[in-house]
Amino acid sequence: MTNCSEKTILHDNVTVGENGTLRFAGVDTAALADKYGTPLYLMDADLIRTRCRLYQSEMKAAFGGASRPLFAGKAFCTKAIYRIMAECGMSVDLVSPGELYTAKAAGFPMERAFFHGNNKTDADISLALDSGVGCFVCDSREELLALDKIAGERAVRQPVLLRVTPGIDPHTFAAVTTGKVDSKFGSPIATGAALELAELALSLSHVELTGFHCHIGSQIFDVQPYVDAADVMFGFIKSVKDATGFVAGTLNLGGGFGVRYTESDPAFDYAAAIRSLADAVKAAAKKHGLPMPTVLLEPGRSIVADAGMTLYTVGTVKEIPGFRTYVSVDGGMPDNPRYALYRSVYTVVNATHADRAPDRAVTVAGRCCESGDLIAEGARVATPVRGDLLAVLVTGAYNYSMASNYNRIPRPPVVFLSNGKDELAVRRESYEDLVRNDL
Repeated sequence: MTNCSEKTILHDNVTVGENGTLRFAGVDTAALADKYGTPLYLMDADLIRTRCRLYQSEMKAAFGGASRPLFAGKAFCTKAIYRIMAECGMSVDLVSPGELYTAKAAGFPMERAFFHGNNKTDADISLALDSGVGCFVCDSREELLALDKIAGERAVRQPVLLRVTPGIDPHTFAAVTTGKVDSKFGSPIATGAALELAELALSLSHVELTGFHCHIGSQIFDVQPYVDAADVMFGFIKSVKDATGFVAGTLNLGGGFGVRYTESDPAFDYAAAIRSLADAVKAAAKKHGLPMPTVLLEPGRSIVADAGMTLYTVGTVKEIPGFRTYVSVDGGMPDNPRYALYRSVYTVVNATHADRAPDRAVTVAGRCCESGDLIAEGARVATPVRGDLLAVLVTGAYNYSMASNYNRIPRPPVVFLSNGKDELAVRRESYEDLVRNDL
């Protein structure tokens, strides 16, 4: 466990040990690198459990009833994480048949699973039905009709939420904005398409409409866009009631709360945000003369992001006078594509000399044959040399889950840390793994 007297870096689970090396979740990163090699994904399992409990307790207190969080598995998907979610009594949000298969393989109770996706195939729908998924989040007319047909063949009536777009722009990076009218996700309220979809769902024999879903984006530090979305959604629920008599019993407001990646990011109080959102939801329900529904949220990044760290070993240090210093590491965009995709900014620490002041601005480069294979530019670190460990903080979300084998580089292992102990959750890929499916 973290010693209160230890110096922390960005988050409480990142500290400097007495020997000057970086510690994560109370464990010496140098020892972990010696044991497992690098690159290496680390996950603080204790923090993950703490965040799950926070969301559950705050949502129960603020919203009441059966309101609860669903862990968004796209942020980090392994059997180990679904075992933790099952242990914590969480529900989960699954967006692909692969995520569904992983959760099921981990023994997660599928009745607590919600199955997303904007283009579910007939095979996806069949797998989810046969696996006993609790609820589908349906995205389109085509999906509703296919689900009704396939559920009918099994003589079941499948509960569904309809995903609709409220037309809210949270003003985050365009690639992670999902709630505007022009979106590949959901049916827009403003055009009337969402109401038509609700009327279709209510007419089908093997689909049971239970409520509605929206998601406005990701990495959002302001509660106001959620407040605005809630008001729009209750207005829509009222219009559906007026047109059909149906009153939604469930409202899923999605996920997207922000996470602190650098010192310049604000600290975000998740408990306070949940309470503020609950006040807005209750006010919107009262405004539109509607009963309070069961409210669902879909936290992913905010549960696992700062529970993660990636360790690398420095190879080449190349200074180009008048330009920059490149520090090349033994990983890169295959294990962390977020900088290449989004220019996502990270905090980087020389884990070997974490007690030294950052005195050098560097560009952290990966090992791929790709000029865009960078992890950070202008990162200030204690001057590194070949063999030093570099730690990239807050990599628990969308790093392992987006990893690839570009340049035929094996993916790193994942190690979970709990109560000062380490446990291998995903083994390092071998070269044999890379060619296993080749003929």
